[in-house]
Amino acid sequence: MSKLDKATFAGGCFWCMVKPFDQYEGIESVTSGYTGGHLENPTYQDVCSEKTGHYEAVQIIFDPSIFSYEKILDIFWRQIDPTDAGGQFFDRGDSYRTAIFYHSNEQKNLAELSKQHLQEKAQFAKPIATMILPAETFYPAEDYHQDYYKKNPHRYSMYRKGSGRDTFIKNHWGDE
Repeated sequence: MSKLDKATFAGGCFWCMVKPFDQYEGIESVTSGYTGGHLENPTYQDVCSEKTGHYEAVQIIFDPSIFSYEKILDIFWRQIDPTDAGGQFFDRGDSYRTAIFYHSNEQKNLAELSKQHLQEKAQFAKPIATMILPAETFYPAEDYHQDYYKKNPHRYSMYRKGSGRDTFIKNHWGDE
């Protein structure tokens, strides 16, 4: 049996960051939660107060022998506006900032390289603002946030469309 690894990303609303990863063989789980703040065991209400410093994030448990960290990074970049330092789409504030939280020096190096390649592609008018930070304690979000796209497919679809996320992704990545 292969050793599992973990990857942690903040990409704005965590509801929108589960489904893109959840569909691949080698991805064992995708958990919505909070990381990067100073309050232990924060709740959704705590994080929404913008006083805890937490990001809404997802933590992915994966089998690197089946699905590489590089592939996960590629999927991550294609879900966000990496140039927006103030949030994502209509979700504004620190809890909606983007970041890659690395769990090892190898992940840090791969994340920095992928960010550099994205910047060099020059497909965005502004510089890449997504931070690359050391992983901190990850707190799973409340149950009603887990697998939101499965529990509330219509509301999830409307949220993605209404937030501008789907339009942005289509305009910048096409149907890739």
